Amino acid sequence: MKRRSFLQKSAAASAAFTIVPSFVLGGNHVPPSDTLYIGAIGVGGRGGGVVNDLTNYGKVKFVAMCDVDDKMGAASYAMHPKAKTYRDFRELFDNHIKGIDAVMVGTPDHTHATIALPFMRENKHAYVEKPLTHNIYEARLMATVAQQQGIVTQMGNQGASGDGIRIAQEWINSGVIGTVSRVDCWTNRPVWPQGFKHITEGHPVPENLDWDLWLGPASYRPYNENYLPFKWRGFWDFGTGAMGDMGCHIMETPFKALNLGFPYEAEASCTSIWSGDFVEADYREACPPSSIVRLKFNSPTQGDVGLNWYDGGIMPDLPSELGEGEKPGDGGGGSIFHGSDGIMVTDTYSANPRLLPSERMNDMAEIPQTIKRVTAGHAGEWIEACINGGTTSSPFSYGGPLTEAVLMGNLAIKAYQHKELKEGKKSGDWDPYNYPGRRTIKWDGDNMRVINYEEANAWVKRDYREGWEL
Repeated sequence: MKRRSFLQKSAAASAAFTIVPSFVLGGNHVPPSDTLYIGAIGVGGRGGGVVNDLTNYGKVKFVAMCDVDDKMGAASYAMHPKAKTYRDFRELFDNHIKGIDAVMVGTPDHTHATIALPFMRENKHAYVEKPLTHNIYEARLMATVAQQQGIVTQMGNQGASGDGIRIAQEWINSGVIGTVSRVDCWTNRPVWPQGFKHITEGHPVPENLDWDLWLGPASYRPYNENYLPFKWRGFWDFGTGAMGDMGCHIMETPFKALNLGFPYEAEASCTSIWSGDFVEADYREACPPSSIVRLKFNSPTQGDVGLNWYDGGIMPDLPSELGEGEKPGDGGGGSIFHGSDGIMVTDTYSANPRLLPSERMNDMAEIPQTIKRVTAGHAGEWIEACINGGTTSSPFSYGGPLTEAVLMGNLAIKAYQHKELKEGKKSGDWDPYNYPGRRTIKWDGDNMRVINYEEANAWVKRDYREGWEL
């Protein structure tokens, strides 16, 4: 398929998308052998880790690999020397769409949907790193296409396949801590510089990098070494900040265990950045250095649930039930479940659920195991489901709504950041801004709209660079 016909086909498929408020995993297309033939796109960094996981499990053959950065992709290319290699994923699509069963996408957040959707529309199974997408509209679209095509999908939030989330869910279902009304979640992210001013200076593009392809659907701007290889996460055009990076890992525990869906409201507060003495910066392109987000959900099993998110070194209140020397979570973050009959805490990735005070664990009655454990690992589970049929721990029917909940938090952060100059004021004056988005954002999940702050609806879907539309 030529680039023009590729784009035309992609745009036509997007035009057929309609909003559906609920998601059901469809049937599975099963490859005709016991080997899964994969095209892998974004095979450096985290994507390289997924390539390793898939390779180590076995039953896969990488037909082709693609990375816009030759240096980043080198290790994966060396691991699979027989795989064809490309910089442009559209060339991989054109040359190999009939010879693969599945696609793996491990690129930066802003290109997940752009790359994955054309393959999904050709009935290729999909493994896409977290967060599933860069914006809410894309998350809804990815889940819908997966349902319509009946393909096997897996979002790369690896804790979803661990024992920890299953133990936590069984404890919740058994009423060990009663009805849960509040969950506090936190992360040690960002672990990259975040809160930069707008970058305008251009640096020479490294020979190993195709900068235009890296930008993909984002508007063109000069290359700058402060974007790559990892700091792109702190810029809204490319990344989704600390919450997007870790929310699909840490919020996954309450989202699944409490049967949450769309939040019905969200509000945020964030660190103010100062560009000079008494001069408030307006770095709206950058995610804030730290934030607190409060989401509200209606759970069919728990009733009204508040989920509070903390990042950038901010922590929730420590439970008084913690013993001397004990801490909730681990070095990467965690979650605290506040129930009517007690408290449960987990580490990052849903690991190590435990009760507070810790003495409760000594008297803990054995809870029946009602949820099947995953023995193949997150990548292996997807491989087996693609080959033999079955389900996965984080199909897009689940990963899509989880990503939406996380991105609703980011929408509230953007609203909090939004500034408008007061009449007669200019940037650099004292107290020059109004903040119309510093409010509780009311969300109509079924219709995918903010109902009390119209300006925020511009952030539900991004503007796509010409030629990169969905």
